[in-house]
This record gives sequence, structure tokens and C-alpha cells, in this order.
Amino acid sequence: MEFKGAMGGLYRITEWISRIAFGNILWALCSIPFLFIAVMKVIMIATQQGGPNEQVTLNWALGILAPFTVFPATSALFTVVRKWVMGNTDVSTFKTFFQGYKENYLKSMLGGLIYTLLIVIMYVDVTVYMGMGNLRILGIVMLVLMILMFISMFNFFSIVVHYQMTFKQVITNAMLLTVARPIRVFTTLILAAVLMYIGLRYPALYFVCIPALIAMVAFFNFYATYNKLQLQAEAKKRQEEEEAEAAAQERGEDDVPELESVEPRGEERK
Repeated sequence: MEFKGAMGGLYRITEWISRIAFGNILWALCSIPFLFIAVMKVIMIATQQGGPNEQVTLNWALGILAPFTVFPATSALFTVVRKWVMGNTDVSTFKTFFQGYKENYLKSMLGGLIYTLLIVIMYVDVTVYMGMGNLRILGIVMLVLMILMFISMFNFFSIVVHYQMTFKQVITNAMLLTVARPIRVFTTLILAAVLMYIGLRYPALYFVCIPALIAMVAFFNFYATYNKLQLQAEAKKRQEEEEAEAAAQERGEDDVPELESVEPRGEERK
């Protein structure tokens, strides 16, 4: 039964709310160990309980848990969001989420180990260099690199769920795309920051919609970039075919070899 008019609009809104909330709840359930430690850390900071040693211990726990919980869960969430952004909204959120979780767990976990290690190293460098007057410029440089590293994670998750690539190719392309398309990436960062700020004002939203909305914004911007690159690649391919055909005609040849194209994985990505 399809509703029309105001009832139809209200139905679609509630459908999207429930869809986003369910995807977000699945993400939270798969990230429970990390989220539990993170909530403990926030409570300790807010109540000013615990000393530096306790804070360091919690930081270590977060760094260890993140690659094995949050990264695979976020990859699974991006798998679901990818379907929505590409117009396939009728898929089963539960089935798609855990299918993506299973398929991309290894790459997500390895990416989590690398990203966590690099961000921790850069954070320590920033903390040390910022406290040294003559090396503050180096601290600023490291801070910029740390921000770029953090931003590239959006592209990392998008590429993991959108392409069949080796782990090395995923990491390399995530970095390159971050540098090559800074406007799109920083748009994602700004919108994510706004959503996180709203989440700070209303913490319950983190368990209902904030991570899913950030994933939607990130993949939407990635997909727009992907489509633009595809159009550029197709235009270049047509130009090469025309040049090859023209060269073949000059040589008196009839057959022109067809150029190969690389497609993303999945039939719906064609």
C-alpha cells in the first residue's frame, strides 16, 4: 500500500528515521567494547575522577580496541549507506550490514591498525613539538598531517566497500583522493563536525543517528567524486578511441582494439 500526499511524505520520513536508527544501532552493538571505554573516559573527564595513569590506560584500551571493533563496524555501516546513496533503499539493513562486516573485516582491521598507529604517533609528536617554542612550526605541520590522515579515513571506508582492491591499493587511493579532491573531503569534514557538535549537545543521538548520518555524508561526497572521475575517464577513453581510429584509418586499418575499463565490484556499480 502506497500513501500519497502528506501521509506519503510522513511515511517516507518515518521509514528513513527507522532505517538510519537501525543501521546506527547495529554499528553501536558491534562497537560496544570501544564505546564502553570511551564513555568511561568521558565520565572520568567530566567528573574529574581518576589520575593521569587511569587516562593513559583508557587511551591504550581505546587504541587497542578500535581496529578490531570500530573499524569493521564502520565498514559494515558504509556498506549499508552505499546501498542507500546509490538508490537501493529496499535492501535488508541487517543482512547487508553483516554481509559487509564479514567481507571487509580483514581490510578494515588492518586499516584500523595502520590508522590508529599513525594517528597516535602524530598526536604524540604534536603534543611534544607544540610545547617547544623553536619546534612549534613542526608541531603545526604534524597537526595538519594528522587532520589529513583522519579525513582520509572517510575515503578509506568508501573505497573498501565500493571497489575490489588489494589492501595496499585501498590505502594508497584513500590518501591520493584526499589530496586530489580537498574541497569534497573538507566539506565532509565540516558536515561531520557539525553533526558531532549536535551529538555533543544531545548525546543520545550518537546511539540513534549521528554515525550513520556522518557515513551517509562521507559516502555521498565520495560517490559524487567517483562519478565525476568516471565521466572524465569515459571522455578520455572516447578521445583515445577516436585518435586510435583516426590513426588506423590513416594506416588503412579497419579494426581498432577496444580499450579495457575497470569496473567497481557489484552489478549495481556498473
